[in-house]
Amino acid sequence: MFDYSKAFSRNIGWVTQQEQAQLRASRVAIAGMGGVGGAHLLTLTRMGVGKFHIADFDHFDLANFNRQAGASMASLGQPKVEVLAAMARDINPEVDLRVFAGGVDRLNLPDFLRQVDLYVDGLDFFAFAAREDTFAACASRYIPAITAAPLGMGAAALNFLPSSMRFEDYFLWDGQSDDEKALRFLIGLAPAGLHRPYLVDPAAVNLAEQRGPSSMLGCQLCAAVAGAEALKILLGRGKVLAAPHGFQVDAYRNKMVHTWRPGGNKHPLQQLALQIARRQVAKMRSAS
Repeated sequence: MFDYSKAFSRNIGWVTQQEQAQLRASRVAIAGMGGVGGAHLLTLTRMGVGKFHIADFDHFDLANFNRQAGASMASLGQPKVEVLAAMARDINPEVDLRVFAGGVDRLNLPDFLRQVDLYVDGLDFFAFAAREDTFAACASRYIPAITAAPLGMGAAALNFLPSSMRFEDYFLWDGQSDDEKALRFLIGLAPAGLHRPYLVDPAAVNLAEQRGPSSMLGCQLCAAVAGAEALKILLGRGKVLAAPHGFQVDAYRNKMVHTWRPGGNKHPLQQLALQIARRQVAKMRSAS
């Protein structure tokens, strides 16, 4: 017989009984149930968050096995959102879970974000339109939003709070090509670039084919980082860094860096990094 209080009793001490009740009453939206999104859902479910809206249109494939929480032979070919929903219900049978099997778009975002306390980004790195629309919708509804990207064996995180800089003002995607959006997203998320020195095969990064290397280590760290930020936001305690502040933690290099880029990608250091990245991409393409 399931008992919520007993199931999540080991959280008590890091949170109070009252705070655990707050988490149980909180509603979190997560778009994307792949590498990071699935890990976000399971982490927050084990923290005792009681209500979720989750969205994804994709199905599990063999290429997902190295990093995605729901990927297995048993789930091969199955809808990611349904697999992860079942996993969350196995942890907490009482969880209030709304499934958006078609993913997110401008038409369903009002419903996806209805009565939501927090949005956690789990969209594919290259899902530019969906990400831009979702963060804009969060900002217009004063919903705090977290994005945490798995980079190498680490994670880079930015929080966009109702009182902070907006996503579009930080990344400056308006009117840009997909290649340029990818560079601006990557460099904007991780100005410190802790992951770059140990990328042993740069040819694995291919913007034109919208693919890059990934690691379960990075996805798990993203879930931990985003989970801690979610806890602070939902409970209203602890210091929450908001854009243009961010941070990157890297397990391989045993480092954590707090970043601050006033103006986001307008910042001179960001502009310089983008110029270098554009030249590197052009060189890689000419060599291929």
